[in-house]
Amino acid sequence: MQNIAVIGAGTMGNGIAHVFAMKGYSVHLIDISQDALDKAVATITKNLDRMIAKEKIDEAGKTSTLNNINSFTDMSEGVQGVDLVVEAATENVDLKLKIFAALEEACDPNTILATNTSSISITKIAAVTKRPDKVIGMHFMNPVPVMKLVEVIRGYATSDEVTSTIMELSKNLGKVPTEVNDYPGFVANRILMPMINEAIISLHEGVAGVEEIDTVMKLGMAHPMGPLQLADFIGLDVCLSILNVLYDGLGNPKYAPCPLLVNMVMAGKLGRKSGEGFYVYTKGSKELVVAPSFA
Repeated sequence: MQNIAVIGAGTMGNGIAHVFAMKGYSVHLIDISQDALDKAVATITKNLDRMIAKEKIDEAGKTSTLNNINSFTDMSEGVQGVDLVVEAATENVDLKLKIFAALEEACDPNTILATNTSSISITKIAAVTKRPDKVIGMHFMNPVPVMKLVEVIRGYATSDEVTSTIMELSKNLGKVPTEVNDYPGFVANRILMPMINEAIISLHEGVAGVEEIDTVMKLGMAHPMGPLQLADFIGLDVCLSILNVLYDGLGNPKYAPCPLLVNMVMAGKLGRKSGEGFYVYTKGSKELVVAPSFA
């Protein structure tokens, strides 16, 4: 396996393209927006420069990585001749089903189709294809170049051979793959999102303020980032989407999203990417400035 297509040039997509290209794979980065593709390459270049500054790679490594990436706005063209497609589009079930139905028509019958979904059923996605045995979840963590974990999720029909191939491929990327089964939220988000939701409920009910809740979890539980800051980092709209998948899929009221989260998303307060969530962020920076008042 040498030729990889990555669909979606956003935060996850450009990170996935980065790690494959850095390990010598030929990467076709696909997005309907040329502007998104240009921004993705700029982000990858910036991240490679940061790695040079930390003496993790040299200039030759940067050049070879960038040379391994080609961008496409036409998906049918971009997936020609690839061994694996990794879909990393927005966490929207209808969009993903549409993409996989199109991939079924555009890809070689032997191409493995993977999705970076963080919560949506692999079995449901596979059902719109004629190759459910070759459809698998490959859930990278953000930021992809830094985080070691890959959740490898088997759909109902995913073959042992395809699972083994993706486990080995993940190891070749320097990642630690963990095989899990196809249930709502898998493992990472089934545990993480209720914790984040409970932190939001604690804020909503006036148990403590934003910074106080995050401080308790950082200093008391040794979390590197508090749950409210982490929610901002993930995107409050993404958190809401995953909680809805958990709630709809498991039917348990403990997964029901907090009304405060719902209202913030409706108001466009999505976290770092919108400039404000539980914290306010400096424009063009990851750095938080202050926690707004929720009194």
